[in-house]
Amino acid sequence: MKRSRVHVTFACAALGCALLAGYYGTRLAHAKRVNAEIARADSASIEPASIEPASIEPGLIEPGQLDSAVPEAIFARARALSRAGDYRDAAKTYKLLIQGEWLKLRADARYNLGNLYLREALKNGSEAAIQSVPLIELAKQSYRDLLRDNPMDWDARYNLELALRLAPEVSDAAIAERGPEVWNKRVLRATPGFRIELP
Repeated sequence: MKRSRVHVTFACAALGCALLAGYYGTRLAHAKRVNAEIARADSASIEPASIEPASIEPGLIEPGQLDSAVPEAIFARARALSRAGDYRDAAKTYKLLIQGEWLKLRADARYNLGNLYLREALKNGSEAAIQSVPLIELAKQSYRDLLRDNPMDWDARYNLELALRLAPEVSDAAIAERGPEVWNKRVLRATPGFRIELP
């Protein structure tokens, strides 16, 4: 009796260990696949045009495209496009991530999209930001959307404050009262030695 109980206990422990090893083996295989897709996404061999909304739907992936089951790879590709200075394709890819079902990447994609807009607006310096007010407004909207979901994101708050310094909000009442010249004072002129840097 005692011996059979020891065998049953040992069999249960062995089965538990086998299940645990199988679970972690599956997770390891998934992590390797994600890392391989991220490395592919960061390489120059993938064309930006290969990341289309149709390619994000399962089963519609052509050779050379990113695996839609690995949204981290799409995020890595957006970052690579942003670093390479490809503003339009990077923004398009971030928007695909925001509109997708990947909640864990949505906040990061919104933050990076806001930074992308703000960097593009400041590309010619803060003095020339008056010509980039639409991009600054898009950056503010991206940060606000992020803060609506996560009010404690201090990096987004900081960047929103920078965007508000560049293009302060002007109410319709102020425009009606003072006329269109209020728009000329809308963009803050940077003082000498003042640099705007994003976290």
